[in-house]
Formats: sequence, structure tokens, C-alpha cells
Amino acid sequence: MEREFPNPLVALSEALAEAAARGAAATVTVDARDRQPASGVGYAADQVLTADHVIEREEIRVVLPDGQERKAVRIGRDPATDLALLRVSEGSVPVLEIAKREPQVGQIVLAIGRPTPEGIQASLGVITMVGGPLRTPWGGWLERYLRTDATMYPGFSGGPLIDGEGQAVGINTSGLAGIPLSIPIRLAWQVAEALAREGQVRRGYLGVRTQPVPLASAQQEALGRAQSYGLLITGVEEGGPAARAGLRSGDILTAFQGHAVQDVEDLQAQLFGDVVGRPVEVEVLRGEERRTLSLIVGERREAREAERWPFRGGPRRGFRRR
Repeated sequence: MEREFPNPLVALSEALAEAAARGAAATVTVDARDRQPASGVGYAADQVLTADHVIEREEIRVVLPDGQERKAVRIGRDPATDLALLRVSEGSVPVLEIAKREPQVGQIVLAIGRPTPEGIQASLGVITMVGGPLRTPWGGWLERYLRTDATMYPGFSGGPLIDGEGQAVGINTSGLAGIPLSIPIRLAWQVAEALAREGQVRRGYLGVRTQPVPLASAQQEALGRAQSYGLLITGVEEGGPAARAGLRSGDILTAFQGHAVQDVEDLQAQLFGDVVGRPVEVEVLRGEERRTLSLIVGERREAREAERWPFRGGPRRGFRRR
């Protein structure tokens, strides 16, 4: 008797359909513009995270996955990441599940949207690039982004990019660089947390150019701990926070407020929110000598400039935002 083996294509198809259904459970419709509505995701029971550029009027309507309609108001926006946080009347929004693992190039993903009453929409692709930072045409500075070859259909902005388990790895937008991008989910959740707390995202800057470098064993001994990398300071802005604190080109930044710094993302994660304008301690290696310096974190000017763009007057010529 011949042994029957499951059809791998059918198994893959069913797995993708299950993943799409799982991501769809927390994907909503955001109707806040005169043309086709966009999408959003549940961040908290009474909050929805969406793309900022799709909010073109004060009257906002959110349609939940079960078809119920809710009024919403925008409680915060971050043009630098094209994200906005809405508060939904009467709560009960399903919260999006986020992936525990970092997104990787080549990973199979699904872009999910719910722009119409007909239900969920999806497209299949892979992550083609994990990049950043990126200066956007609107004057902002995007710390990190994902590129995918999944098609972003009209109304997909604000919806999730999900992995094979139905968990979000990003939030989709076409409102930043004229091409579809996804904001990595951990960055998107950081932004949402700041918006829920303050209504805006303040980004600090030190006034340095850096690049990751490996730390020799003698340097790790000087730190008193095992740390494979630090950030070599290759340039210091004259009169900037780092210069005023005494940092120099050639120093290796190894910690910020007691948190190890091994790459640019480690440093950027520490420059969010209430750190701006406050004195903080930074640890550097100068040669093989460990030093601790105090500096006052400045506010990134590009972030303040980005706040001037209201995303209401239409995109720049040649841009197509969905």
C-alpha cells in the first residue's frame, strides 16, 4: 500500500491563510479621508496605530474586524515615522500580536490591509532589505525600515506586515519616501508608547558621527565586562552636546545611561522621549582607558522640522501614497 504524503503546497497555503487570519484579527479600517479608507492595528484596547498621512480630517471612523463602527480622535502623531495613534470610543479593539524575533532579509511575510467593508486583503512577499537610518523627503529621519516585495495595495498603509506565524514584524506605509516601506514593529511600538504618553516623539541627538568597531580583549578588560562592539566616534559636531561634554573623534562610545551600546540601533533606542534636555552619563574608551562623561542630550532638529508637515495638503509631485 502506497504511503500518502501531505502536499507541501497545500500545507504552505493553509499555513499562510492561518497567518493572515491571525493578523487580520487585530487589523481595522481607518476612514479619515475623502478617498479610499486605509488600515490600522490595535495597539491597546482603546487605541489604534495607523499611518499619519491617512488622517486628512478631524472626523475619524474606525471599523473593527467584527464590523462594528467606532468614532476616534488622534491623540498623537510622529511625521518622522508616518505614524499616528488614535483613541477609539468605547474601547474593545483587539491588540496586535508582535513577533519576538527580529525581521530578517529573505523572510516570508504577508502585507495585510482592511481598506474596504469587503474584508481583509493580503499580498505575499519576502523582506528584501533591512535598512536605516533614512532621511525622508519631508525633513524627518527614520531610524530603521523594512523593504518587501509584497504588493502594497491602495489602503494598505497603517496595516501590519506579518510573519508566517501571523505576528507583526512591521507597520506598512507609503507616505515617507515615495515607495512602500514598513516601520519595524519594535520601533513602531516605541513610537506608539511615546505618543500615548506625550502626544509626540522627542528624539535626542549627540552631535557625533559613528561606526561600529570590534573591541579588543584589552579594551573589554578596561570596561570590566564582555562587550564585543562599541561605536567609534569619527566626527564631532562643533558646539554640539558631545563636543560640550568633551567627547572626541577616536573615542569609542560603549554605554549610554548604563546600557551597553554596540551599534547605532542601541544608541538610537536610548535617544527617545524624556531623555531630551536632561544630563546623562555616557561611557567611552579613550585608548584603553575607560571614562565616564556627563552630557546634556539635544533635540534633533530634523524631528522638529518634520512636525511642520501636516500631511494634509497632498504629497509632493511624483509621490503616490496609499
